[in-house]
Amino acid sequence: MAAPLLKGLTLRGLEVFETLARTGSVAATASDLGMSAPAVSQQLKNLDAALGVELIDHSRRPMILTPAGRLFLGQAQTALRALRAGQRDLTALDLTDLSALSLGVIEDFENEVTPNLAQRLAEAMSQCAFTLKTGASHALQAQIANRDLDMVICAAGMSEPPDTVALPLLSDPYILAVPKGRDVSGGLADLYDLPLLRRDLDQVMGQQIEAWLEAGNIVPPKRFEMDSNQSISALVAAGSGWTITTPLSLLRGGRFAGGIDAHPLPGRPISRKIVLYVTAGWSGDIPARIAELSRELIGVHFADPGLEQMPWLGDSFQILG
Repeated sequence: MAAPLLKGLTLRGLEVFETLARTGSVAATASDLGMSAPAVSQQLKNLDAALGVELIDHSRRPMILTPAGRLFLGQAQTALRALRAGQRDLTALDLTDLSALSLGVIEDFENEVTPNLAQRLAEAMSQCAFTLKTGASHALQAQIANRDLDMVICAAGMSEPPDTVALPLLSDPYILAVPKGRDVSGGLADLYDLPLLRRDLDQVMGQQIEAWLEAGNIVPPKRFEMDSNQSISALVAAGSGWTITTPLSLLRGGRFAGGIDAHPLPGRPISRKIVLYVTAGWSGDIPARIAELSRELIGVHFADPGLEQMPWLGDSFQILG
């Protein structure tokens, strides 16, 4: 049986280690990778903890690798080369026999993941008519159920669309989002002077959150119900309310992040699962390859930076599959 992946070992951590081995400086590594210096230091600490050894001699300037670090560098570079090659593998797929491919992608990914995914697919398809749609999860599920789409990337609902196969991509836990500096040490009761900004109940998130509230006999007044993630983030940042959201949705509202504090959800933990639904008629390795590319893009743009900002999420916010 193959050994399990080390807990805490991430693609971003390997990239940070590889870059610091070259630059010898946290500041230079941060500049090269577009990260903050504290985030670089945290990634190195996480990597040391995952491996159980120190990889960098921090007492030297420029920093140098320890003997264990020199040994691990070659292994890390081999792994990164394989992963980077895997990024490009999709372009080598022979999709010329496909006459059409229609894909739907959840709105959460429209700024980062979807453009990159579309570009890779377009490069792989020379003769294929390619349709791409974005929308809310419940709308995408309805479209694949009606066979208007071949594949959709969305949040899994209470039940799967008929005659589809689900390939898991991401575990996205529910968290508490409150105005910056708001004390929640007493739990949700500390927030009852502010309105709960609810999700539209047609949405998968709205349904799952309401089910959690009902199970806990939590009944805040119903004043706001919205289908706009950005509007909810803006109101929380303005101090006009609080919400239950997920790391993925919170990161999507990035320009409002400075006015929002995130905390674990009190009580029973819940999460949503982001999946790739594929109609049952699809065969071969194309769905699995698309799922793997999606996982990579989600990791780079959401999972890795999310864990840097909210390390307390731990394994609850992770790539699946």
